[in-house]
Amino acid sequence: MRNKKEQKLIAFAVIVLILYLSPLFILGENAHIRVHDNLDSNVAWYRVLARSGEMTGSVNATIPQVINGQLSRNALGSEFSGIVWLYAFFPTMIAYALSQAITRVFAFIGMYLLLKKHFLPNREWMIIRVGAALAFSLTLFWPPGMLSTLGMPLALWAFLNIRKGERSWKNYLVLTLLPLYSSFVLGFFFFLTGMAILWLVDIVKGKGWNFRFLFSIGYMMFIYLIVEYRLVYSFLLNDEPTSRDEYFHARLPLWRCLLLTLKNFLLGHHHVMTVHTFIILPVTLIALYFVIFKKLWRQEKGFVFLFWLNLALSFWYAFWFYEGWLPLTERFHFLDTFNFARYHFLRPLVIYVLFALGLKILWSQGGKWRKAVKGFVVAQVVLLSLINEEIIFQNEPSVKEFFAEKQFQEIKKYIGLPVENYRVASIGIHPAIAQYNGFYTLDTYNNFYPLSYKHEFRKIIEKELAKNKSIRTYFDEWGGRCYIFTAELGKHYMFTKNSKKRLKHLQLNTEQLKKMGGRYIFSAVSIENAVENNLFLEKVFESKESAWKIYLYKAM
Repeated sequence: MRNKKEQKLIAFAVIVLILYLSPLFILGENAHIRVHDNLDSNVAWYRVLARSGEMTGSVNATIPQVINGQLSRNALGSEFSGIVWLYAFFPTMIAYALSQAITRVFAFIGMYLLLKKHFLPNREWMIIRVGAALAFSLTLFWPPGMLSTLGMPLALWAFLNIRKGERSWKNYLVLTLLPLYSSFVLGFFFFLTGMAILWLVDIVKGKGWNFRFLFSIGYMMFIYLIVEYRLVYSFLLNDEPTSRDEYFHARLPLWRCLLLTLKNFLLGHHHVMTVHTFIILPVTLIALYFVIFKKLWRQEKGFVFLFWLNLALSFWYAFWFYEGWLPLTERFHFLDTFNFARYHFLRPLVIYVLFALGLKILWSQGGKWRKAVKGFVVAQVVLLSLINEEIIFQNEPSVKEFFAEKQFQEIKKYIGLPVENYRVASIGIHPAIAQYNGFYTLDTYNNFYPLSYKHEFRKIIEKELAKNKSIRTYFDEWGGRCYIFTAELGKHYMFTKNSKKRLKHLQLNTEQLKKMGGRYIFSAVSIENAVENNLFLEKVFESKESAWKIYLYKAM
């Protein structure tokens, strides 16, 4: 009877997942999805890669369409990653919707199996494990990350099985397949180091060496090194300076790090948006009260450990940017080029297991608390359902409006030259839009490109950077967005056709732009002193299906 009840709960969870994903499949290109670190980058990269002919190119291959062919093929991900093939085989929004579905389904499966096998095995806790797993699968994860964070419960389930001596082939199947749909540097490097620490702790506690557990950690690491062979080559075997060599992170004073710790603990991070502030955090604190008041330290040691780990991860994230690191980063440069702050990517796993254990503690209080537990589960699921991309990004351009394919085809037709014969750059809109539509761009958004190109591009905007410290620091000390920044627009890259913004005092080095092959500028705003910059307004392009008004300027 109880098994049937749990099956019904799982069936209900599946229905909720289908409804949650339905806007992507129903609306297609008219759907509203995340722009930041998604439409403005990865989604366009996959299309550029698919058209480049370099999907399986050598480690020395480059992408001709971007930054004069100086962007390494290795910067656009491995061909062993499933997401690049989704975008190669399917139209953009079908690929995106399928990726969302794959990620969320396996997030649910992983968390459910983990809770049922290792944390909440009793039948009476079925609503907690199903509810927590459903809530976890609905979190607004960073889309290009795939299963990098939401796949961790499934991996932990497999590792804990192996750690306990289980020899099932299913565990190794999980460890083999997860690297094909996740990222090593955006999640699993940090997870695997956590598993290695767990192995060491077992030794210290006298539980033995457990070579099978150690082998499984090494096995998954080995699979990742094969999948991410391009990344391995670029970071370990290629000695050409890249834009990452000018990335500096240690700049925050102590008081700001403390505030950032609190902010991260309470609100989370947009790349791993756990949405835990309003329901999960109160549940956790109430459960902690019962642990303290009733002295349940031993019975609930897992809950206590995860509570402090959660806090420690926020502390680590914030203090990675502490200015006191500067002497070390100057001596050991890899501390700047690799973002160790990303240990906080473990937080979705930690927070939702903590949520489930907290609910179990409340459930054990009996009476009205059991009704409260059901209410907390429903409330968290409802809250996450409302934080659907279609809802929270409804004021952003739709995918169709963002990429504006018809409008950019008109521009391409107006110019009338083969796209490989000239280069373009954008002002006030992301260069990913031009790239998505097949134009060859001088500008780009990539975290890994030649440092020499960054310095050459900087000459185009050096007078603008001199006028504005914010954009100067942003470009010089990071430079992932190799954009035509202007002092008047600042760090804003999306001016829609309804914007009244104008550029009145632009100072570009147009000769440098032309020297690098630049012939046209796609500007989302009017440049009132275009003539002073040797720019001629060719035509203004508008479209009902586009979010932009494009001013086409030609460098004279």
